[in-house]
Amino acid sequence: MRQSTNRHVATVFGGAGFIGRYVVQRLAARGYVVRVAGRNPAGARFLQTQGSVGQIVPLSAGVADEGACARAIAGADLVVNLVGILQESKAGDFQRIQAEGAGRIARLAAAAGVERLVHLSAIGADPSSPSQYGRTKAAGEAAVRSAFPAVTILRPSIVFGPEDQFFNRFAGLARMLPIMPVVAGASRFQPVYVGDVADAVIAAATREDAVGKTFELGGPRVASFRELLRFILDTTGHHRPLVDLPAALVKLQVAIGRFLPNPPLTQDQLLMLQRDNVVAAGSLGLADLGIAPKALEAVVPGYLQRFRSGGGRRPQLVG
Repeated sequence: MRQSTNRHVATVFGGAGFIGRYVVQRLAARGYVVRVAGRNPAGARFLQTQGSVGQIVPLSAGVADEGACARAIAGADLVVNLVGILQESKAGDFQRIQAEGAGRIARLAAAAGVERLVHLSAIGADPSSPSQYGRTKAAGEAAVRSAFPAVTILRPSIVFGPEDQFFNRFAGLARMLPIMPVVAGASRFQPVYVGDVADAVIAAATREDAVGKTFELGGPRVASFRELLRFILDTTGHHRPLVDLPAALVKLQVAIGRFLPNPPLTQDQLLMLQRDNVVAAGSLGLADLGIAPKALEAVVPGYLQRFRSGGGRRPQLVG
């Protein structure tokens, strides 16, 4: 049942992605006409079943295309930018997409008189970060704030959900490998459910007390990378030893990966893994947006069942 007959227009950049599909669904349920902007509009057609006829409209608008972005934004009441990458397809992609692209969307939104802008960043955003990912996320935040001061910025930790590329990826490795390799096992994370992130986007777009603020989004538990890997092994029933990889072997893997189309680990990702990814003390968070976060123990086992071999004990995080 629709929660509203309001026909405001929302443009969602990256709406066909992992987080985007949940955001689009929620916006459609609230009566928005949703423009799903991205480089491949055909890949967003599956979302059209989430709304009434003509309510969800895929558009061709990559964040580097000034004219296409302007057309996608024109007449919108709300703009949401969810676009981000974890690795570059070609040199300079981090800067073009996460810094320049973010700034472009904010500037065009301001010029078009858009009422609300929500920008998805990451907890790792830091101008002094050793990784390009972290530095360009921070540059994007700065550009967005400069162009659209009333923007609401959301910084999630690792996001989990049925389509995630974290728990699914390592569960797949657990099924294939005789050991579970560990890199930067002591680094801490605060996984947050994709539905909670999508709810945060809606809250950021509709609550007056969210205007101009930044929120860091994390789940109810902080866990080390090693603890998360152990949780995955317990959940899937694959009893593999956790083996810390020697630094020399990790460097070799990164070096070889540079020649692969989809490397298992890049140098930039390694730098990110070596830093904690948790909500900073004193930060505004999900609770300030009226959201009670879901625990990963309540969600992840359901979608990792397909990786099970049987015999796994009840998954539980320790520490």
